Amino acid sequence: MLFPQLRRDVRVIFERDPAAKSIWEVIFCYPGFHAVLFHRVAHWMYLHKMVLIPRMISQLSRFLTGIEIHPGAKIGQGFFIDHGTGVVIGETAEVGDNVTIYQGATLGGTGKEKGKRHPTIGNNVVIGAGAKILGSFKVGDNVKIGAGSVVNKPIPSDTTVVGVPGRIVLHHGIPIKDPDLRHDDLPDPVNEMLKCLMHRVEYLEQRLIKEESGYNVFEIIQHNDSSKRAVPATGEREGRDVRLRSDDL
Repeated sequence: MLFPQLRRDVRVIFERDPAAKSIWEVIFCYPGFHAVLFHRVAHWMYLHKMVLIPRMISQLSRFLTGIEIHPGAKIGQGFFIDHGTGVVIGETAEVGDNVTIYQGATLGGTGKEKGKRHPTIGNNVVIGAGAKILGSFKVGDNVKIGAGSVVNKPIPSDTTVVGVPGRIVLHHGIPIKDPDLRHDDLPDPVNEMLKCLMHRVEYLEQRLIKEESGYNVFEIIQHNDSSKRAVPATGEREGRDVRLRSDDL
């Protein structure tokens, strides 16, 4: 089973990395491929109740590649780590099929509790550079997590997550058939809201300028007098109500 698995891992790199030019380049120059290879061996030993040797293999892999994958982590088919320096995957993490992780990403825990304490990643997930997924929860299928995002709660399928903490943006409910590697082209809901506020302020400023050029916005309405007149420059306001006309709002 080892050699078919190796062929699959090499084919995945050619599918997702346009910089890959030859099989020999992938075998000798791709730290993500080396880390996955080391993990496959260490995980097999871990499942056979070995403890020390798998940990030593994972530490050797970390020294050589800069990628730390605990031997207990469950990794699916078609797993690809691009560049990879700083990637950390915890002991109880579970990664589905066709998952892509970029450098600096972390699948970590949040405490000292025993048992399941790391996230479960679904199929066809892309985790951007520097993203942190912390805690024991499920990330659904066809999810894209933006670079630098911090995710600490469950994520439904067919969504995009951006920001700190991670905010969910629906993908129109359309499943992604192939991994969408554009983790740089993501919506920014905070920026969109700020743009809306800026447009609203500009609109209100234009209205105020227009109204001030035509008439005074305020009117003086005396308690016992229904007549209206413009606001005096230095008039007394005692015993009077100052109100806005409804059509000025």
